[in-house]
Formats: sequence, C-alpha cells, structure tokens
Amino acid sequence: MVMEINKRIILVSGMSGAGKSTATRVLEDMGYHIIDNYPVVLVDQLVDLIEASTDPKFSYIALSTSAEDFSVFLRKLNGINVLVNVLFIDASDSVLLHRYKSTRRIHPLLLSNTVNTLEEAITEERTMFTQNLDNTVITIDTSFTSEKEFKKKLEQYFAKRKIPSFSISFISFGYKYGVPLDADLMIDVRFLPNPFWDEKLRYFSGNDAEVYNYVMDKPATKEFIQRLVSFTDYAFEQYTKEGKNHFTVAIGCTGGQHRSVTIANYLYSIYKDQYNCYLDHRDQKEWLTNDKA
Repeated sequence: MVMEINKRIILVSGMSGAGKSTATRVLEDMGYHIIDNYPVVLVDQLVDLIEASTDPKFSYIALSTSAEDFSVFLRKLNGINVLVNVLFIDASDSVLLHRYKSTRRIHPLLLSNTVNTLEEAITEERTMFTQNLDNTVITIDTSFTSEKEFKKKLEQYFAKRKIPSFSISFISFGYKYGVPLDADLMIDVRFLPNPFWDEKLRYFSGNDAEVYNYVMDKPATKEFIQRLVSFTDYAFEQYTKEGKNHFTVAIGCTGGQHRSVTIANYLYSIYKDQYNCYLDHRDQKEWLTNDKA
C-alpha cells in the first residue's frame, strides 16, 4: 500500500557549481515552493508554520541551503511531522574546477575569505559536507549528466504525482478580441457549427450542457476531434520526451463563448489525468451565466 504524501520538504544542498540552482528551478516547475538561503536561526518557526498550515503553498517545499548551514538544517528538520528528503547535488572536483573557470564565477568560500584558492574552496566545502552525508541522502552526480537527464532523475525521486511534470494550459478565446500571444499551438474552430445562430443557445456558453452537446454531437466536430486528438497525443508525448515544461494550447472561435469553450473543455477533460493541466476561458462573458435567455 502506497502512503499518500500530504506534505514534503526537500532539503536541497550540494557542492557549489554542481547544479543546485538548476535543481531548484526544476523542482519549482514540478510544483514545489522554493525557499532559498532561508536564515537558519528561523528554521524552528518555519517548521511550526509548515506543520500547522493548511495553505497548499506550504505542502511541497524545496529548501535550499549552503554547506555552512547544512548540518544545522539537518538537525532542525530531524523528526518533524513532515516527510523530509535530503538532496545532495555533487560533481567531481575536476568538473567543478572547469565549470568555475569557464563561467568566471567566484566560489562562495572565496567571497567570504575562508580560503585563498579555488582548489582550497572545493576541498574545504567537500569536507564540510562529508561528515553529514549518509545513505539516507539522495545524491545526484552531475559530472556527466545532461540537464534533461538531471530533470528526469529529479522527477523520478520527487514527483508529486505519478504523472509527468509537463503541464498544459488549454485557453479558449475569441478572435474578435485578439489572439493569445503566449500560445504554443493555436487551433481555429470557427469552421464548426455555431450555436450563436440558435436563439435558444445564444446566451449559454460551452460550459453549459446545451451548447457543449450541440457542438460535440455534430459530425464535423466528431471528425475534427478524432484528427486533433491523434495529433495532440503524439505532440504532447514528444514534448515531454524533449523536456519541455509547459505547453499552451489556444482554441479560438469568433467570440470565445461557445465553440472554443466547448473544445477547450473537452481537451482538458481527456488530458487532465495524464498531465498537469490548466483551463482558462479568456473571453467567456459573465452575462452568459447571469442573464441567460
């Protein structure tokens, strides 16, 4: 029996230059709330807040910290009433040296005048971590790992649900009000039968069964949906494999009330259990729900 995870904290740390920032960015895309460089003296208050809060923002947290504060965070988070995972991002010393020299960044221990050379900084930082690492720590070595592979590993360990972190927004809109500028795929459904010309349906929207059934029951719609879903099934699978985080599908009709809303609702319903999906009816008017004829 798999235990349902209601709250989780991921303590993210690792060697400077190994990919900690990339890890937190990926975790944020997966739905985690990122807290970076949180003051260690306030950890007790944060733990109390997380344990007591019902705010979804505090259900899945990735807490990023440096080598200096790592041991204290470990001690403070030990035994709390929330699932805690420790993620350590590592890379070989030679790879870290190369990354710092190629990016011309300055190691944090050099900035704090703790050491005098980059080699000393890497050695000292590794020593600070070594005494606090055990077999409960999830370690990912990025020495020869691509960003796509790194992302897949994080998803395997920390996915909130057993579905890909790839997410899709389905947006209905009306061409008369302009097209969404952030659409990755735009679908024009103005060729479908228009409920607007039926006076009994004019003041309803694609959110209402009367309009939804009118649009979906038409032979033209049935053939269109079959062709469209065949394409989107393939496209979404390929975008997932390529490591894309988010994809926006915009469905447009003339006014954004009937046909586009219907098709957006249909697409959302068939993909919502497979991917992280969002639904927005950009131009659907309030008066359609408040003053129906």
